[in-house]
Amino acid sequence: MGVNSSSMEYPRTSSTKSSSSHILTFHSTAKWKAHFDASKETNKLMVIEFTATWCGPCKYMDPIFQDFAAKYIKVDFIKIDVDELMGVAQEFQVQAMPTFILMKKGKIIDKVIGAKKEELEKLIEKHQN
Repeated sequence: MGVNSSSMEYPRTSSTKSSSSHILTFHSTAKWKAHFDASKETNKLMVIEFTATWCGPCKYMDPIFQDFAAKYIKVDFIKIDVDELMGVAQEFQVQAMPTFILMKKGKIIDKVIGAKKEELEKLIEKHQN
């Protein structure tokens, strides 16, 4: 049995672990609300990705979003699954995936709908300070 459990650890590489640690993923509306309310007090840029496990373009954007999170360390990167937190997705009027919403102080300052890497990066560059 001990051999089995150690082999279960194998897929966890350090690169996967460190990239994903730059992205906050919310699985409860209460925790999201607490984070969102706290973000209103800071001028930090928050980039929220509304995604779904079944969404092809979302899967394409996953490594890109992780790269951005590692590159822009002064920006909050957040991932919300629309099937898990439907109410939050509805609140932000998300109708297509992926949708990226850029916010500061609780206000939406920009939005990218679709897997548009260059457009998203330009907006992050523009609003990060």
